[in-house]
Amino acid sequence: MCRLRTAAMLLAALLAGCSSKAPAPVDPAVPVSTVVAVTKTMPELVSAVGTVEAINSVAVKSLVDGQLLHSAVKDGDDVQAGQLLFKIDPRPAQAALAQVQAALAKDVAARDLAHAQVTRYKPVADKGFISADQMQQYVTAYEAAASSVKVDQANVEAARLTLGYTDIHAPIAGRAGRILVQPGNLVKANDTNPLLVLNQIAPIFVNFSIPGNLVDRVRRAQALAALVVEARSDGIAAAQSGKLAFVDNAVDPATNTVRLRASFGNEGQALWPGQFVTIALTVGSDADAVVVPEAAVKAGPKGSYVFVIRSGDRAEQRNVEVARTVGGESVVAKGLAAGERVVTDGQSRLVDGAKVKPAIAHEDKETAER
Repeated sequence: MCRLRTAAMLLAALLAGCSSKAPAPVDPAVPVSTVVAVTKTMPELVSAVGTVEAINSVAVKSLVDGQLLHSAVKDGDDVQAGQLLFKIDPRPAQAALAQVQAALAKDVAARDLAHAQVTRYKPVADKGFISADQMQQYVTAYEAAASSVKVDQANVEAARLTLGYTDIHAPIAGRAGRILVQPGNLVKANDTNPLLVLNQIAPIFVNFSIPGNLVDRVRRAQALAALVVEARSDGIAAAQSGKLAFVDNAVDPATNTVRLRASFGNEGQALWPGQFVTIALTVGSDADAVVVPEAAVKAGPKGSYVFVIRSGDRAEQRNVEVARTVGGESVVAKGLAAGERVVTDGQSRLVDGAKVKPAIAHEDKETAER
């Protein structure tokens, strides 16, 4: 009897202990971050990869033979148009100039003598004291001397031009590359190797290609206004803005692309010849586009989708059609209306119809505080 009483007491104690440790109810709501879809003006962009190219690139060469005496520019210098770059030994050209100047002086004296003879004998010939044949000889001698003077004058100008070529000036403003011929070396006129290469940095071109099926869209937009082009790169602090300058007149059949060119002011020289950049060509804009953050849109087996928060804090998985993504924002063409709230974080734990616990967005906090 005692044993039965003891067992009953132990059973009652166990039941009391179990009832005191009953599990707490679990909240089934999934915490998520949300944002409201809005309408705003969004640009229509065409993206491409471009290559920076100097508008002008000049291989500076000598136009005369001679010894290079002096280099007035260093590797990588910025130069102005007309600035002295190199000096070639001018003494051979100076000697050639002095020679043709002496020949000119000699022929001028001969011309003046012949002219004096014509002036002296013409009145005598008019009176018949000398024959017409002899007078013609005086006139011919004068004309020949005058022609020789003209030849000498042309030779003098050519010699002066050659002397001027001993000073080599920059034909354009730009940035010098590496000096390829050092002072003391002999240079030849129009040699294969240049003395240096000048590249014009500002303004500058960027070449890029777009699919051939976009040519008509670009041309229609270009007919309405100048198209803005932005160039970005990891090495560029801020996007560079330029204008579309050229659309090629044919589509490359091998790649089904057409070449375009944009012009950039490049005052800060952020763009550099040969550099690869990401191009964004603006061809239009949508005034009332439905926009959500890019993080709200996920890819599924049936395409893109978002989770929309319905009444009662229930998540609805909805398929949407994304027109494009610009600057971290997605333009939703179909499937979503402005004012609807979508999930931006926590989608991996959601299923259609799941209970959610939306976090208070930053803009909602400000509204509540006001």
